[in-house]
Amino acid sequence: MTCRHCHAPLTTPFLDLGHAPLSNAYLSEADLRAPESYYPLRTRVCTHCWLVQTEDYAAPDAMFDDDYAYFSSTSSTWLNHAARYAAMITDRLALTEDDFVLEVACNDGYLLRNFREAGIPCLGVEPTACTAEAARKQGIPVVSDFFGVELATELAATYPKADLIAANNVLAHVPDINDFCAGLRIALAPGGTVTLEFQHLMTLIQHGQFDTVYHEHFSYLSLYAVQHVLAAADLRVWDVERLPTHGGSLRVYACHANDPRSTTDAVAALLDEEMKRGLQEPDTYATFQGRADRIKDNLIRFLIEAKRSGKTVAAYGAAAKGNTLLNYAGIKPDLLPFVCDAAPSKQGKYLPGSHLPIRPPEALQQDPPDYVLILPWNIAPEIVKQQHDLAAQGTRFVVAVPALTILDTHTAPPSVTPSPLLQRHPVVAVDALFNRQRHEGAGDGIL
Repeated sequence: MTCRHCHAPLTTPFLDLGHAPLSNAYLSEADLRAPESYYPLRTRVCTHCWLVQTEDYAAPDAMFDDDYAYFSSTSSTWLNHAARYAAMITDRLALTEDDFVLEVACNDGYLLRNFREAGIPCLGVEPTACTAEAARKQGIPVVSDFFGVELATELAATYPKADLIAANNVLAHVPDINDFCAGLRIALAPGGTVTLEFQHLMTLIQHGQFDTVYHEHFSYLSLYAVQHVLAAADLRVWDVERLPTHGGSLRVYACHANDPRSTTDAVAALLDEEMKRGLQEPDTYATFQGRADRIKDNLIRFLIEAKRSGKTVAAYGAAAKGNTLLNYAGIKPDLLPFVCDAAPSKQGKYLPGSHLPIRPPEALQQDPPDYVLILPWNIAPEIVKQQHDLAAQGTRFVVAVPALTILDTHTAPPSVTPSPLLQRHPVVAVDALFNRQRHEGAGDGIL
């Protein structure tokens, strides 16, 4: 295998999660009676350009098909993030009705509707039919295709070149990252800006966020790697911001290589921090597997002890990251009987691999469990707030990443990032529970 960007041999492993189904391949009841496809889920790091990437086995059109069930508008946290971004970038770039905004991977129109309401012409690109149709129903024009050089050339011949290209949380999803970035250059107007949002590899490693590794994510991105990929496409990074989304993300601002805008000091500062944190050292990647294994082992231990103690546990959030965690841990309905999710497109289906049934959130109120395991830990505060009645009845909320932690819901909800969550909340980790129960002579149970 060679690097998908620089084509250097890939010899340094990063993470091996065995074999898993596609994380967004939700199953119908009929599907449970048919064979299920599993693919190796392994990542390597290129020690030349430091791009972390999956070994490829599944085709993109198998992952992002007509039944793709992720709708961005399901999360109020994400809607608020999109609205803040639209207001900020409109002001920063002084966008008006004379400008043109292109969003790559527009999903259900959650972002572009802010520009449409502001009277700024816009166009979305979205390959999944169900989410593209949801955007069109809001009056947002959408081209249903995968983005790259070929589509960008067609768009540039049909529409104005874009003064803003928003490509948020899509760069990690593209198999041919060079073709994608070359397409950005073709579709971008002179003096225009590209913004890219993606989970930051530095925080992924720092906080053990291995559950964000799944087949739909082809790449795991540092600023260093993204700068190199964009430079190869004649694009230049001129600013960068840190974001709390997805447990720690970056927003990169790029322009044409010959754009006169100067590069901000933030770019050099973050590149320096990445280097100091070892993102260009093989040993940093070699030790990550053990951290993932400890998180997995603690979750299994927690669920087994809950079952032994007669405690009930349900999950919340049929998210891709949850599927990675559950499948790597080998969790089945005997330990975790069901998961709730607010997205109607997922309700009534089953998680891939684990086959947990997906129920509406109301199922938690009908028979309140002792514990709710929040799988999308990045929006834990939103979920706890929505389910505050459960907490009042005694249900406790648990996250498994970056450490198995029982949240104290008697204080104000924490930030969406895991590290402030752990710092600002009184928490009890599973190891502390084990040690305390042993000290108090409570036998084998911890709960």
